[in-house]
Amino acid sequence: MHEFMVGVATSMVTSVIAVALSWLRTAGGRRWLMRRLSVISDAGIDEVHRQQRLAGARLQADLERARWVKVMAGRGNEITRETFQPMWRDVGARIESVQVLLPHPDAVWLDRRAQEIVRHDPGFGVELLRFQVTANVHYVATYATRLERVELRLHDLPHTARLVVTDRVAYLTPYAAHQHARSSPCLVFRNPSPMYDYCLRLFAVAWDFGAPPAPEITQRVHLDAADLWRGLLDSTRPGIRHTR
Repeated sequence: MHEFMVGVATSMVTSVIAVALSWLRTAGGRRWLMRRLSVISDAGIDEVHRQQRLAGARLQADLERARWVKVMAGRGNEITRETFQPMWRDVGARIESVQVLLPHPDAVWLDRRAQEIVRHDPGFGVELLRFQVTANVHYVATYATRLERVELRLHDLPHTARLVVTDRVAYLTPYAAHQHARSSPCLVFRNPSPMYDYCLRLFAVAWDFGAPPAPEITQRVHLDAADLWRGLLDSTRPGIRHTR
C-alpha cells in the first residue's frame, strides 16, 4: 500500500512538472517567467519580443490605456498605421499629450542608415528613406497643426533605436545594422524601473536637441516623390546618376 501511494504521488508530481514545463514554453509562460526574474533582478523587463513587428498588438493595447505618449523613431512608418490609432483617436481627451521625434529629412544619419539597409535590402536607398521620413513628418505635422497637445520635433542625432514611452511602459527597439527595425528585438520595461527611467531620460535629451519642422519641410512630400521617381528612373539608365 505504501509503495502504491508513493507511486501515485510520484506520478502526480511528474505530471505537474511536465505541465508546468509545457506552460513555460508558451508565450504566457515565458512572459510570466520574465516578469518574475525581472522582479528579482529589479531590471524592470516586462516582456521581450523577438521582432518589433510582433510587439504591435501589445503596444496598441498599452496605447489604449496611456495618459501621455512620447515617440522617437528612425523612420516613423508605424506611427501612421493601426498600431498608433488609439493615440491619434484619443489625444486631447484621455491622452493629455503626444511628443514625436523624427529625423530631419536632410539628416546625415539617414545616409548611413540607408547604406546599412541596402546591404540586405537592395531595393532600399537613401532617396526612398528620405521620402518616407518626409511623408511621416507631414503626417504628424498635420496633427500638430490641428491639435495643440501634439508636438513634433526633428533632429539630426545619431539614432540607433526606436522609443515609445507612456506613463506605464517603455518600448525600446535597438536597431541592428543587418536588418530592418521591424525585425529587430523589442524590449518592454515597466514603470517604475531603472530601464524605464533610462528610456525616459534618453527621450528627454534627444527632445532638447530637436526643433519644430520649418514649413517648407512639411510641404516637400510631393516634390520629394517626384525626385524619388526621377532617381529611380535615372538609376536604371547605364552611366547616368541622379543627384539632388
